[in-house]
Amino acid sequence: MNYLEIQYKLVGKTLPADHGYALYSATKKLVLDRQDSYGELLIDRSLSPEILISSIPGVSDRDGTIYLDRHSRFRLRCPSDSVQLWYRLLQEQVFDIQGHLIRLVQPQLTLPEPSESLKSRLVTFKLKEWNQSEAPTQFLISCQRALDKLEIEAKPFIDSDYRGDLAKRSLYIHGKHVMGYGIVIEGLKPEDSIKLQCLGMGGRKHFGCGWFYPPQELANAA
Repeated sequence: MNYLEIQYKLVGKTLPADHGYALYSATKKLVLDRQDSYGELLIDRSLSPEILISSIPGVSDRDGTIYLDRHSRFRLRCPSDSVQLWYRLLQEQVFDIQGHLIRLVQPQLTLPEPSESLKSRLVTFKLKEWNQSEAPTQFLISCQRALDKLEIEAKPFIDSDYRGDLAKRSLYIHGKHVMGYGIVIEGLKPEDSIKLQCLGMGGRKHFGCGWFYPPQELANAA
């Protein structure tokens, strides 16, 4: 698939741990403010659904804040025909994320790399009800349906958190907590691995959800 990823190093100190929606809002506002030059990045005044934005990693204080380190990046995946627009628009921009200031610097372009397994920190699906005992099963069924729709043959699993429990996580949007899980996909063919990284899975992909990456990214950053 003809997608590219832009990565920006960050100048800043901290971010809210739950910053996915705020980061999207800041990005969208920037495009709207400059739509005379960058309007083609919008569809009905929203970012194109082809765009994926990652949440920004950092060191958690376990109290709602993360500290940025040398591995923290703003990352955006987009079709290659729009990458130059995003590259120019975001360079040296300062975002105010709920009172935390970050500046995007030193952009780099990269291609998604194939991996037999991929992870996502948070995937979300709309379940009829969030029943504690049944939610994991229903969630995995939704993951499998999403893979089937993408014509990807692979196996989804729910990841574990640092305590060894199921990695149940949430995203705060408009006063509500949207629930989901960390997901691992195994048994991917190279072309399917690239497809999943480019297209993502589930909802709220502008807010950092459904962003997949090879597990060795974390190992290399450690």
